[in-house]
Amino acid sequence: MISLTKNKELKGYKSLMSYPEVAHFVTTRHGGVSTGTYASFNCSPYTNDTCMNLVRNRHRLLQLMKWEIQELFFAEQRHGAVSIVIDKWYFDAPEGMRQDVLRGADALITNIPGYCVCVTTADCVPILLYDKKLQVVAAIHAGWKGTVEHIVSNVLEHMNEMFGTQGEDVVACIGPSISLESFEVGDEVYEAFKESGFDMSLISIKKRKTGKYHIDLWEANRIELLNAGVPAEQIEVAGICTYIHHDEFFSARRLGIDSGRILSGIMIRK
Repeated sequence: MISLTKNKELKGYKSLMSYPEVAHFVTTRHGGVSTGTYASFNCSPYTNDTCMNLVRNRHRLLQLMKWEIQELFFAEQRHGAVSIVIDKWYFDAPEGMRQDVLRGADALITNIPGYCVCVTTADCVPILLYDKKLQVVAAIHAGWKGTVEHIVSNVLEHMNEMFGTQGEDVVACIGPSISLESFEVGDEVYEAFKESGFDMSLISIKKRKTGKYHIDLWEANRIELLNAGVPAEQIEVAGICTYIHHDEFFSARRLGIDSGRILSGIMIRK
């Protein structure tokens, strides 16, 4: 990954920097005002951080981005495989309905310039997609449960149905999240992946010392992208483990569930 700001508050992907019509970012733990397990740059509205901290952190985020942006969109994620399209229908809907629509989605898609779709993570896998031909973007929260439910495949199918997106035109970025080495799981999680059709020889190992399985969420989602027709050379994997680098990125396994969240966002520039 590359630094998008002088003091490394925001990170980005080399592959997306090749497309000036797209803006994107990934927050770190630096540059905000939050304290404790939220220290310091927590921007997620679905945490117990104070409203004042969130307002100040998001104001700081908008200052750092330096792009003309209409709105940041956050879904109230549920570790599933539901995706929502932010389009004219969404904006024409009553306010209450718009809030309901965002409740329970784990991926947001849009082709409207100036509207930034975001996901929040702290060990789960954030994935940003860009259809470079049709100019459609998506932000995906791929926790292990969402990965088991093939959220990446579902999102790409949704993009195809709504906009005509083809895998060969997609640039995909797999962000900071828990690594194979750090993601120890119980037998029930291993079996869930196996029953869902994943080739476990490609995405898991069993440690001799502990007898426990470890699962590679990066590779599981990369395989999903490949199976959907995304070329390998158009997939960028950050390769940064949040559990190991918890000083740089939020990790729920390190800090507890009641902690800050990484914010990953992408939009078409106005």
